[in-house]
Amino acid sequence: MQDFFFEAYIVFLFFVLGLVFGSFCNAWAWRIVHDENIARGRSHCAVCGHELAAKDLVPLFSWLFLKGKCRYCGAPISKRYPLAELILGAYFLSVYLVYGLTFDCLRLIILGCLLLVCSLVDYDTMELPDPLMAAAALAALLRLTEPGGWKSALIGCFAVSVPLLIVVLIADRILKKESMGGGDIKLLAVLGLHFGPAKTFFLLIIACIIGILAASAAKKGKGTAFPFGPVLALSAWITALIGTPVVNWYLSLF
Repeated sequence: MQDFFFEAYIVFLFFVLGLVFGSFCNAWAWRIVHDENIARGRSHCAVCGHELAAKDLVPLFSWLFLKGKCRYCGAPISKRYPLAELILGAYFLSVYLVYGLTFDCLRLIILGCLLLVCSLVDYDTMELPDPLMAAAALAALLRLTEPGGWKSALIGCFAVSVPLLIVVLIADRILKKESMGGGDIKLLAVLGLHFGPAKTFFLLIIACIIGILAASAAKKGKGTAFPFGPVLALSAWITALIGTPVVNWYLSLF
């Protein structure tokens, strides 16, 4: 019984930490987009500029209690704030349930936070910040704790991204326009560091499927720019949870 309550406490803690970091990542992304330093200045309303008190910054609950409006000017607060918090809370929880208290869990949590910020920035600007991707690449150093982790990381970095880059360059020349952003390819290379070659290929397949479905649902016309960073981030989440058993099952067929 004691073990059950301890496990329940850890599960609850991871979810709450996800909410907290989701709030921080949302603020970080907003400040990148609006050219503000995340390390300076108090949080403030995006409309009236009023500094927010601690009671205005409680993840999820502040938005609910304020009914999605600023306490000071009444301006609506985007639903993406509680949504991003819930997503990262669910991400933290799911990663813990799969990996437990391990270095892999820590590495993937760091990666998830950085991917959330990248996704939000990409959604707003159609750009993926290089410093965030560099930080995500550095987080892959935790794979050095795995036997052969460095080899898998290096192969994973190039095995999928380089062939994709060649295909994209050929497509760009034929179509005479950009078919895929360079930032997306760099992000795929970073994800390869974390997942290795086989799971990165699985990730790319999932990303293509999600991308087609998302573009269709959003009714994006042919040739319309589409932020692929969030798609890669969601595919990375799926890969982190089920990539290993799916890849092992597939390889067992041969």
